[in-house]
Amino acid sequence: MIDKFSSLGNQELEAIEDLYQTYLRNPEEIDKSWQQFFSGFEFGRKNYEEKTGAIPSEKMNKEFAILNLIHGYRQRGHLFTKTNPVRARRTYSPTLDIKNFGLEEKDLETTFQAGNDIGIGPAKLKDIVAHLEDTYCRSIGVEYVYMRNPEVIQWLRGRMESTKNSQEFTEEKRKHIFYHLKLAVGFENFIHKKFVGQKRFSLEGAETLIPSLDAVIERGAELGIEEFVLGMAHRGRLNVLSNILEKPYENIFKEFYGKEYEDDISQGDVKYHLGYENEVETDFGKKVKLKLMPNPSHLETVGPIVEGMTRSRIDSVYNGDFSKAAPIIIHGDAAIAAQGVVYETIQMSQLNGYKTGGTIHLVINNQVGFTTPYLEARSSTYCTDVAKVTRSPVFHVNGDDVESLIFIIKLALEFRQKFYTDVFIDILCYRKYGHNEGDEPRFTQPMLYKAISKHPNPRDIYSEKLDKLGIMSKEESRKKIKEFDQFLEEKYKASEQIDKLKIRKFLINEYEPYKMPKEEVFGQKTATGIKKEVLLGVAQKINSLPKGSKFFKKVDRILSDRKLMLSDNRLDWAMGELLAYGTLVSEGHPVRLSGQDTERGTFAHRHAAFVVEGTDEKYFPLKYVAEKQAPFHVYNSLLSEYAAMGFEYGYSLAQPNGLTIWEAQFGDFHNVAQVIVDQYITSAFEKWGLMNGLVLLLPHGYEGQGPEHSSARIERFLQQAANHNIQVVIPTTPANMFHLLRRQVKMKTRVPLIVFTPKSLLRHPQVVSKIEDLATGAFDEVIDDPVAESDLVEKVVFTTGRLYYDLAKTKMEKGISNVAVVRMEQIHPIPHKQIDEILKKYKKASELIWAQDEPENMGAWPFIERKLKDLNLTPVTRKESGSPAVGLMEIHKQSLEKLLETVFQEKKVIA
Repeated sequence: MIDKFSSLGNQELEAIEDLYQTYLRNPEEIDKSWQQFFSGFEFGRKNYEEKTGAIPSEKMNKEFAILNLIHGYRQRGHLFTKTNPVRARRTYSPTLDIKNFGLEEKDLETTFQAGNDIGIGPAKLKDIVAHLEDTYCRSIGVEYVYMRNPEVIQWLRGRMESTKNSQEFTEEKRKHIFYHLKLAVGFENFIHKKFVGQKRFSLEGAETLIPSLDAVIERGAELGIEEFVLGMAHRGRLNVLSNILEKPYENIFKEFYGKEYEDDISQGDVKYHLGYENEVETDFGKKVKLKLMPNPSHLETVGPIVEGMTRSRIDSVYNGDFSKAAPIIIHGDAAIAAQGVVYETIQMSQLNGYKTGGTIHLVINNQVGFTTPYLEARSSTYCTDVAKVTRSPVFHVNGDDVESLIFIIKLALEFRQKFYTDVFIDILCYRKYGHNEGDEPRFTQPMLYKAISKHPNPRDIYSEKLDKLGIMSKEESRKKIKEFDQFLEEKYKASEQIDKLKIRKFLINEYEPYKMPKEEVFGQKTATGIKKEVLLGVAQKINSLPKGSKFFKKVDRILSDRKLMLSDNRLDWAMGELLAYGTLVSEGHPVRLSGQDTERGTFAHRHAAFVVEGTDEKYFPLKYVAEKQAPFHVYNSLLSEYAAMGFEYGYSLAQPNGLTIWEAQFGDFHNVAQVIVDQYITSAFEKWGLMNGLVLLLPHGYEGQGPEHSSARIERFLQQAANHNIQVVIPTTPANMFHLLRRQVKMKTRVPLIVFTPKSLLRHPQVVSKIEDLATGAFDEVIDDPVAESDLVEKVVFTTGRLYYDLAKTKMEKGISNVAVVRMEQIHPIPHKQIDEILKKYKKASELIWAQDEPENMGAWPFIERKLKDLNLTPVTRKESGSPAVGLMEIHKQSLEKLLETVFQEKKVIA
């Protein structure tokens, strides 16, 4: 049927031939656009054959050439757009010139059936080209043909080609757009004049972001979205805070020159890192909740936190309905192209435990990162090429064309609400000043900034358009601009009346029941025991499998062993942990546990899920503990630490009534997420007023497994431990772990909990607890030596974790009675009261030792030495080192033996 010609490859020819044959058999089996094309083709062919008796092979080839041209625009049109407002685009070849598709100038006036494929019916080639140019090569470029779902591609294609990627706005809508441009530009101009030379990381050059965000909220609300969670870096943040979240202007102005904070806890942060939440009203009267997350200077860090908070709100507030809440992440071009956490976060987007129904990604594309031009900042064509990982559509839009941008914003919202997947909008703009307002950009980009210096702002460009359309004269525009400037002057005067700055707490309503993390809160014991019969009832539920389903044969062994330990009243670590989760969900507290291999547990101790044999179906016993229980979720995460931990931090932030846990595969690996630890977990309360109850489970223990499988870096957490900002805990019994996890939910404040969990102790014969230990009591911050006789003790050894069991074994085997081995289960906050009470018992003790597995410069010792200096503790540790542990098992054993000998001998030396 088809003659081969140069612009079509063999594969494309074969595909079209297959489509044609399918059409002849059953037209309904192919896409409607192809139905239309082949219908016209058949009409033309039959009509021509009836008159001439010949097949018009040249005309047929031209039809397919035009189909190839159409495909070229869809696939490569984005390379030939007018999307850059301040400089010419890079050139690409071959171009979309018709001669590159086997067509000629004389064909422009010929009517072709291929027009059916773009929805305009049979049309002249010149009209087909004009339609394609308007759709794909003006102010909007689009990448989408790499997507695999035909329905999605057809939906996007239909929406874009039917409207030519543009929209006619009413006079009222255009005035509304100008209003938001007036706010965006006017706010920046006012601050520039009022606070000369001060950093603000202005939005100038990208002011169309403000009417765009307004369009997101308005259209999103129309489509049923009730809440948006936003994340962005510093660029334009003050503008978004004031003109979208409606943070009072006077509060922002005061942050430029304020001298002190209202409370004595906050250290605060720079103004362009702060978060805010508010409920705003749309133009049609609907209330929408907005939450802008605080963000450090670590670009893109906030992304997974936004996703986690959004998912948490969807789960807890909107009953799993993804259409009710949506995340918006505003990126910088250099950051989205280079920061690895972006890739990690995007890889979460369709995973069951992490999806949020699709994220709106907006890129403020300044075309420069700090001082680095885009050609030196990435290897990819576009900064947004990471979107192709999840086959998400990307729109590239001229940042000066506010109407095109708003059109795409609305299209993106409709796409998100229909398909629940991410969408990226790359706003090509510029940065009027340097990286900050005190920076000189001409040092590194003289040509670019020569063009920028002459370029009008988006407000004035749009004002010119409204004047030409007869909608608003230049005089009217200037009057409105002047009135807003006077309004801001009044707000500045109001700021002078503000006495002290206040760090507004985030999620005020959700955290209203909880107290500030202060000494008096931690000084009180939290009751965490639960009746024995309740514990046994929960145990029975989590050790039962549904009838009629067949499981891997070793599962029966696991459950029978657990039942046996209950009858013997010797509960291991897994039972203590699982009973904590089971009792919490039965009391109405949601539990979410995630991490790499968390369902089974890295060391195969947990088994929170059982796979039905021969299927992918999983059974989660903790989901069926009680009839009206709270949700229990356990997810194996993607192989990520940075984004995964950030996600759980955001999730926990939005659900203070629940227990949210992130578990490392090995505690050592948490340092890949060190940014989350440093910028959120340990400092977010002092900087931004964020309370958070996230739990980190970090397997830790020196057992000869080498440098990367021994240490969860206790010292790093303790270096940042201050003012009750985190809890650092090393529990050594199942009962203490049970009470610790329950305490985290039952205590009257919300503080991150860092738990250094065991490895070999998970199955250690001495690491057991009785059911009565769980039923009564509370978490013990310090555990005294259970066999020491106070009158005989001359030496007290403080230690933590696994080393306690080695010390206790050595003491027993050698029959030592003058040494007490005391476990510090909680390192921070330091349990001074409990330590003092124990030392009062041992009045004859003249030697106090701190013993640890870690090298002298690591572990808890540097912190303990500083915090308990009055006790004059002598350290017994491994030698200081730059690496956490040795690589050979025999060297490890020798070092441990030496350490144990040193503890129990008279002379104290470093082991």
